[in-house]
Amino acid sequence: MNLDLTEVTELGTSHEWDLRRATLADGREVFVKQARRVIGGLFAAEAGGLRWLAESGDGAPVPEVLAADDTTLVLPWIEAARPTPEAAERFGRELAAVHAAGADSYGAPWPGYIAELPLDNAGGASWPEWYAERRVLPYLRISVDRGALSARDATEIERAAGHVVDTAGPPEPPARIHGDLWSGNVLWGADRAWLIDPAAHGGHRETDLAMLALFGAPGLDRIIAAYDEVSPLADGWRARVPLHQLHPLLVHVALFGASYREQALSAARTVIRGR
Repeated sequence: MNLDLTEVTELGTSHEWDLRRATLADGREVFVKQARRVIGGLFAAEAGGLRWLAESGDGAPVPEVLAADDTTLVLPWIEAARPTPEAAERFGRELAAVHAAGADSYGAPWPGYIAELPLDNAGGASWPEWYAERRVLPYLRISVDRGALSARDATEIERAAGHVVDTAGPPEPPARIHGDLWSGNVLWGADRAWLIDPAAHGGHRETDLAMLALFGAPGLDRIIAAYDEVSPLADGWRARVPLHQLHPLLVHVALFGASYREQALSAARTVIRGR
């Protein structure tokens, strides 16, 4: 990608890419994510996910993709601000609207990524089986292969995966979800929040809410309350939070090692007990 960038400010690194603030020739300030090595399809998945989330409706809290190729993603620069109660409530309502746009099935019609790890987006008709097969077990295998989990740990988590059907709650249609919605992937601007760095796919809406809770999103109670007003959550959703956190916790084990092992095992044990 040949961009005429000026006033480039280095913002550091994240995973396999460098982050920059820059100005285009026409004066627009932009955010630039540039890979240090080519990971085929990674930025295509991110750009496609952002566009798909934006298609959920006018005013969706998703920045426009200005440019993307195999190594670079360019978005408008959004000046960060302190989150307010009003912004949190607005975000809850807007997230509910994004989810309600729905998806044709669980998964997505493009190869996915979460951070730099491949994300199996092959479709499925039933969320519990799909979640166990496409979101839990692949990252369990990676974690074992990398030495972050033992064979005994794997047995316990496999047991939890076998209980997803019994603990998933009432069936819901596929929601249009962000898929990696920890607090660092919510960018708070002047009066609202923006969805960034998605692993977007058709999934269960409780997954995004559980991910917000995993590392403590600002104003979470207000986000949830506003969301629930627009799109009431099914009874027992709070008890299912560990089930939905099992996937991101295993991703963290796969990426960062055994420091997340106990959290992953704790979530698995809660799933088993909740059967």
